Amino acid sequence: MTRITFLGAGSAVFTRQLLVDILRYDDLPELEIALQDIDADRLEIARGTAEHVAQRMGRPVRVVASLDRREMLEGATAVVIMIQVGGVDATRVDLEIPARHGLRQTIGDTTGIGGVFRGLRTFPVISEIARDVREVCPDAWILNYTNPMTLNVWWWSVVAPEVKVVGLCHSVHWTANDLAELVGVPFEETEYSAAGVNHQAWMTEWTRDGESLYPLLEAKLAEDPELLRRVRVEMYRRIGFYPTETSEHSSEYLPWFLRSDEQVAKYRLEPLVYLGISAQNVAEVEEARRRLAAGEPLDLPDEGAAEYAPQIIHSLLTGTERKIHVNVPNAGYIDNLPQGAVVEVPALVDGDGVHPRSVGAIPTAGAALNRTMLSVAELTVQAALTGDPRAVRQAVLVDGNASATLTPEQIWALCDELTEAHRALLPRSLGGEVDLVLP
Repeated sequence: MTRITFLGAGSAVFTRQLLVDILRYDDLPELEIALQDIDADRLEIARGTAEHVAQRMGRPVRVVASLDRREMLEGATAVVIMIQVGGVDATRVDLEIPARHGLRQTIGDTTGIGGVFRGLRTFPVISEIARDVREVCPDAWILNYTNPMTLNVWWWSVVAPEVKVVGLCHSVHWTANDLAELVGVPFEETEYSAAGVNHQAWMTEWTRDGESLYPLLEAKLAEDPELLRRVRVEMYRRIGFYPTETSEHSSEYLPWFLRSDEQVAKYRLEPLVYLGISAQNVAEVEEARRRLAAGEPLDLPDEGAAEYAPQIIHSLLTGTERKIHVNVPNAGYIDNLPQGAVVEVPALVDGDGVHPRSVGAIPTAGAALNRTMLSVAELTVQAALTGDPRAVRQAVLVDGNASATLTPEQIWALCDELTEAHRALLPRSLGGEVDLVLP
């Protein structure tokens, strides 16, 4: 029996989405779904959800669940990681403390000060997972959904370079889908390819029958001035290629949008929006708990196999070939981004695994913006490796959004406060209380 392991399965709504996508395939062998979380209550919701989904879809699935990560990793073919170290409380700290210092963020999970501290508290857990994977499922494919994507996949490449790890994000797929809808072209008739870094890749190919669809987008923008009040559209107009993450996310990766009240209003942004999203996610889990206890059916998503992890699992088990986008260390895949840095590129998937494709050079202006995000990531990884707290602060210093708002002195003070607030989750060498296993 093929074992698929979910770490952080207490993210029960996302667990449900992935399971539905997996079980929509009718040509898979019998599966064992192994669920692990550190929260026993959340884990029980995930177990009930998995059993409910399997029964509703009529699939012969064995569901096992345990707080013991090593036990659930034993013999896994694929491991889906969707942990959130510190949970909603830590996310709230990442957003609210910087806001008190005058630094606006919208999501705070990818780069900038929120991404830096989220990464630093995730690295110790990744190191522990890597140790277990080496010992009990060394041939497994590690499918990471946990943000900050670039930072976490980079840390995997440092602590366990021999492990097969890819970072997965649905932003490229949904960008192509939403653009097709915007210009009135059936999504299934389009071809698209993107490259860059996670949450800031560029749609370098977007065609129908070999013809670029960008002229249709230009026409749409000309007829609807309100579209110009979106961050992604502004980025596209200045860079020349459409970026692959939402305007809310994208606004905090650059110095242009959150620096003033006027820009926030012009681009219709909502600082701290992720606080509301996080509360909604918690409410959805609680609703799942209530429905399971009452014997009521859960809502199953209508979309089929939009996430990449189910597609990879299906390809590994059936040999089906398909194209996706993945985050991996740059091994000649993008010429004008640093080698070894984690980049997002197209990949072919088949029964032998995931095979990233080389794309050559990406647009120069896009690469220039990407390098700033990669510099934040590099300095954060360096801070964890060396135990140098100055590198943490330098990572925030080079971030566009932070440096557009705060002085260096203010950035140092803010990092001091966040270090104290996250002390129980950070590496000891950086002022925390957690042992960090280094390579």
